[in-house]
Amino acid sequence: MATAFRPGRTSVLARAGLLLIILGLSACKGSTGPGGKPDAKQDKGPEAVPVEVAHVERRSISASYNGTAPLEARAQAQVVAKTSGIALKVLADVGQHVAAGQTLVVIDRDRALLQEAQAEAQVRKLEANYNRATQLAAQKMVSANDVDQLRFDLDNARATLRMAKLELAYGNVAAPISGVVASRDIKPGNFVQINTPIFTIVDTSRLEATLNAPEREIEKLKPGQAVELTVDPLPGRTFNGRVDRVAPVVDAGSGTFRVVCAFNADGGLQPGMFGRIRINYDQRADALVIPRTALLEDGGDPAVFVVRNGKAARATLKLGYDDGPWVEVRDGLKQGEPVVVAGKAALRDGSAVKVLEGSASPAQAAR
Repeated sequence: MATAFRPGRTSVLARAGLLLIILGLSACKGSTGPGGKPDAKQDKGPEAVPVEVAHVERRSISASYNGTAPLEARAQAQVVAKTSGIALKVLADVGQHVAAGQTLVVIDRDRALLQEAQAEAQVRKLEANYNRATQLAAQKMVSANDVDQLRFDLDNARATLRMAKLELAYGNVAAPISGVVASRDIKPGNFVQINTPIFTIVDTSRLEATLNAPEREIEKLKPGQAVELTVDPLPGRTFNGRVDRVAPVVDAGSGTFRVVCAFNADGGLQPGMFGRIRINYDQRADALVIPRTALLEDGGDPAVFVVRNGKAARATLKLGYDDGPWVEVRDGLKQGEPVVVAGKAALRDGSAVKVLEGSASPAQAAR
């Protein structure tokens, strides 16, 4: 049975075909520019990422250990009185430099003088008795036991005299070390108690800083190595010193060992200042280096982006010494290759790059 002709269905199919033809023509027009030429924007690839580069170069580089520690005086002593009495004179004040053995306080010694006089009189008396007994013993008029007893008494009296003289000498309180008076706790007229601190003296001629270095550095840090010191109160200045002592054992609890660095107390350095310390233990005169700013911070192996043929290529590195703004490259780069120091965050391996004119020099990039 023949199908009946349906004019409505034919018109719908015709309209759908016409719509497809129109869309196809529109797509063709969209891919061309004025005059029927292809649109340059459609064929153009991703835009090049602007970057700054520094070139791999050779320079001297040092291996160092860095740490922080407060500065301390090499020697400090509390001055105590070895006797009691009234302070007649106080001969030093805070900030004054004193020499070892210099008298700082004079204590009243009237009683000690009397004790010394008594002891001298007793010695003279016993010396006379002993000499007389010795003569009589030669004549068999005094027994040997009596002579021995007089000799013992005389020795005891002489010891008492020495004690009296020592007690008298304690009236002059002297500085045990050379240095600067840091504190004074006595005034003229005060009563001085025995064994009570009355002065504090600090030897500021040399200062020390003690580092607790990790055990992995024990073969690298040795006495005599050069040390550089900076302190916040004296910005822009570097002070030179030496490693004075190194502990030969590692503390089992902390896994560290003590490294004592010594500095001359000049240029304004004072005990108590907090110092940043750098110990240089090795140096390479002709190392291949890059600025630290070129290293990628993605948590992977050490790497940089190198510009090759207008594109960024990721290069994995084997690093050597680390010297402030510079890092030594042991493998992975060649001298003169440009490494990206600015703009690397937007790069991927193979990204097109545009090197900006006037890129930072290696020295500037390292800052």
